[in-house]
Amino acid sequence: MMIFKAFLQLGNFDDRLIFSSRSFDLVRRFSLWSMKKDPDLETSLSRNRRWIVNNQLKNIILRCPNQVAPVKYLQKKFKTLDLQGKALNWLKKYPCCFEVYLENDEHYCRLTKRMMNLIEEEEAVKDSQEPVLAERLAKLLMMSVNRRLNVVKLNELKRSFGFPDDYVIRIIPKYPDRFRVVNYSGRKSSMEIELVSWDNELAVSAVEGSAMMQGSRPSFSCSLPSTWVKSWERFKEFNAIPYISPYINPKDFVEGSNEMEKRTVGLVHELLSLTLWKKLSIVKLGHFKREFCLPEKLNALLLRHPGIFYVSNKYQIYTVLLREDYSGSELINKDPLVAVKDKFGELMQEGLYEYNRRRYLVNIEKKKKKKGVDFMRLEKKRKNVNSENSDQDNTGDKLGGLFDSEERKRFYKVLFDDDSR
Repeated sequence: MMIFKAFLQLGNFDDRLIFSSRSFDLVRRFSLWSMKKDPDLETSLSRNRRWIVNNQLKNIILRCPNQVAPVKYLQKKFKTLDLQGKALNWLKKYPCCFEVYLENDEHYCRLTKRMMNLIEEEEAVKDSQEPVLAERLAKLLMMSVNRRLNVVKLNELKRSFGFPDDYVIRIIPKYPDRFRVVNYSGRKSSMEIELVSWDNELAVSAVEGSAMMQGSRPSFSCSLPSTWVKSWERFKEFNAIPYISPYINPKDFVEGSNEMEKRTVGLVHELLSLTLWKKLSIVKLGHFKREFCLPEKLNALLLRHPGIFYVSNKYQIYTVLLREDYSGSELINKDPLVAVKDKFGELMQEGLYEYNRRRYLVNIEKKKKKKGVDFMRLEKKRKNVNSENSDQDNTGDKLGGLFDSEERKRFYKVLFDDDSR
């Protein structure tokens, strides 16, 4: 608003009125980002910064020779991880995950046996989930306008969909009848994954699949409290429009029509359904506007449907979450990969608890020792005071007992009594 006020002081009165109306319109459009916060869903969106950093450290160590990394090398990597402080201190906080040892006056770090067991378990899950990941990738391509997606763009969302880092060479070559890598422009950044063949069995959305199981027509579900009367009315009105599958080519729909919006909402719903945590960054999703025929003002569309989507700006990152897949702050159905990643988080927390417990016990011992030293000092000081008092008493006796009250009275009587003269 400070910027608006500064501009309003410029130009003639008419110009100020024009700018004023535009500024208020701008403020109104910014306010569209606001949505009543749901404490449970906000909790589910809490990004564990420590988990992310430790996962990156794990990957760095795995790439090192013999899977052992000098702590000095990890210290240099701290800058890229946006961390400050000593890497050695950080690693020691997670003894269940990282094993630090000293060799030739230099610290090294390797992963613990429990950590390596989790990595093996995660790799086993990835292997078993390869057919599922291949289907997931095929569904993404089938929803795209030209049945192909840019690899660089897709890499931004690969972890959200559970794709391994090497999915291009790990998955695609195993399914030549389904995928192929193309590069029509010749530029490295233009490499794309293209769908080779259409699969009608995969062209069924989560909404349609749920409707088949219930024997009803495909429709969205609303996860809002009954007190949101107006939102419920708008939802029912929108839901009355026949469901349009996201696998139908959008070229047949008029931009801005109810049918196009229905298809777009269904598309975003399906994309979120395919993710591990049923959420996506709106900014990253916006990078696929051309590929998925998304509207220019995607944020405004999502906010028009609060019963289906939850939009948050936690950590200054706009995220859209699928309401129906959460019960409170917990996912209703967890992907096997999510279950393994949760185990990593639990192991990390266990190590952190051990570290904090040891630190607590060490601090208790320090306090005890400090109290012992303070007690000895206090006792010594008390003895010194008693010794001084004893010396004073002895000195008083040598002065002829003037410290005795009766003796003082007799002394002053003799000194000031006129009759005594």
